Amino acid sequence: MNAMTSNQTAEALKVGDFNTRNSSAPIRRVYGEALLKAARADDRIVALSADLTSATEVDLFRDELPKRFFQVGIAEANMIGIAGGMARGGDMPFVHTFSVFATRRCYDQIAMQLAYPRCNVKIVGFIPGLTTLLGVSHQAIDDIALMRALPNMTIIEPADARQIPAAVQAAVAHDGPVYLRLRRADGPPPADMKELPLQRGELAMLREGTDGVILACGLMCAIAEMAADRLARQGLSVAVANVATLKPLDEAGVTALAKRFATVVTAENHSIIGGLGSAVAECLLEAGLRVGFERVGVRDCFAEGGSTPYLLNRYGLDANAIVAAFLRARGR
Repeated sequence: MNAMTSNQTAEALKVGDFNTRNSSAPIRRVYGEALLKAARADDRIVALSADLTSATEVDLFRDELPKRFFQVGIAEANMIGIAGGMARGGDMPFVHTFSVFATRRCYDQIAMQLAYPRCNVKIVGFIPGLTTLLGVSHQAIDDIALMRALPNMTIIEPADARQIPAAVQAAVAHDGPVYLRLRRADGPPPADMKELPLQRGELAMLREGTDGVILACGLMCAIAEMAADRLARQGLSVAVANVATLKPLDEAGVTALAKRFATVVTAENHSIIGGLGSAVAECLLEAGLRVGFERVGVRDCFAEGGSTPYLLNRYGLDANAIVAAFLRARGR
């Protein structure tokens, strides 16, 4: 039984990712809006929730398209089986819970009922990595590694809210299982928020540079840009790339960057084992490329609970940690 009962602790305390923030600030529910927009255009799309409807933003879907919404309760593995059956019947199910429950809790069902038969199911996981106050039971620091190991699985992690609509569209466009790793917005969107594009299997440059590159995913993209700003004050011009598709990795893009730069750093809100850093290291070694290389991420340990800024600092995922890693890699 999941440690969170009683309606998943009142819909995750009604704050979604448990970050400390001004609870009175309006939060745009970008994922919920994007899913609803996609569902209006494609009547194959159905939504399933494992008792976290509001926290995963699918109450918007439920309220407008109730006949295409299914609440299965705290039964994540069963939800995967239901979704697999629905996909075989022609639906395109989007299943929703927290990242740690969406992957580790029902891994066998995902492997045998979705990945092996290539069922067209989209697994949507929220509060990835260290973005939760609730500690190890809710911190998905191994989910990318788990899903990368499954044949036929696509993994997408948008940089931030601006890229979530494109991530949803990329998932819809792909015929096969997809794992969407999402972090909810934790504040009001800027008035001029412009969506970021996302092409499945392609990385995108966030800034150019001449002295090295930081390859980042998810919330680490913004932190990597902060690190690049700090390195610029030291006279170093550092590029930043957004690797929104973890699988299939843009191997051609990664190797092209490694041929341009002698220093490569990866940054991920995940264990350094099995995630972005491992994928890039495998790619570079198999391509026969030698660069100064460092991985920034959770260093093979479990984390305590706390606010996201505290945890990123405590476990070496903040901008200062990326700066230090870049300087170490550059010195090799």
